[in-house]
Amino acid sequence: MKEKTTELKLTFATPIWTSIIPRHKGVNEKMFTYIKSLQKKDQAGINRSNFLGWHSKNFDLELEQPRFFVNSISPQLNSVLTDMGWDIKKQEVKITGMWAVINKKNSSNAMHIHSNNYISSAYYVKAPKNCGNIVFYDPRFAATYRYPKISRTNKLNSNIVSFQPKEGMLVLFPSYLQHSVNLNKSNKERVVISFNINLI
Repeated sequence: MKEKTTELKLTFATPIWTSIIPRHKGVNEKMFTYIKSLQKKDQAGINRSNFLGWHSKNFDLELEQPRFFVNSISPQLNSVLTDMGWDIKKQEVKITGMWAVINKKNSSNAMHIHSNNYISSAYYVKAPKNCGNIVFYDPRFAATYRYPKISRTNKLNSNIVSFQPKEGMLVLFPSYLQHSVNLNKSNKERVVISFNINLI
């Protein structure tokens, strides 16, 4: 057996964390009721990256439902902070905004980032089949400006990656990472909670 002479070192990694929240059915039922109550009060919503979908205003984080949601996902948030090695004794971890997006059929979200934050998220309250993957784009300008033909896709040559939503799935990622949401091709609503985290 020929001895391997070249060692592959992967550097400057871009992390994306995914997990299924324990007991998410109860979480989703409670948050869906809350989100629908917000939509009923403000049917127009606001415009951000959403195309045809409904985007809520920021949640009032002092209310019981958002506090319940944050408590439900706190172990996953703590894992991110641990993985990143950030000193949270010398910095305050702050959720700077939390909102909901409801994408009906043929709705989508344009490519965007969440500026002036460190970590952003997508949590799936409702995720029917073919409701639209979340798509992430390689943040390295040089790698996307010019690239050769490939014979097979792998982690080293891909410049986009997508995740199929699942109910109860939490996706956490660096706020600088460009992302979009594909068209909802189902006849059911895709309901997501998003939020940003900053360290101050």
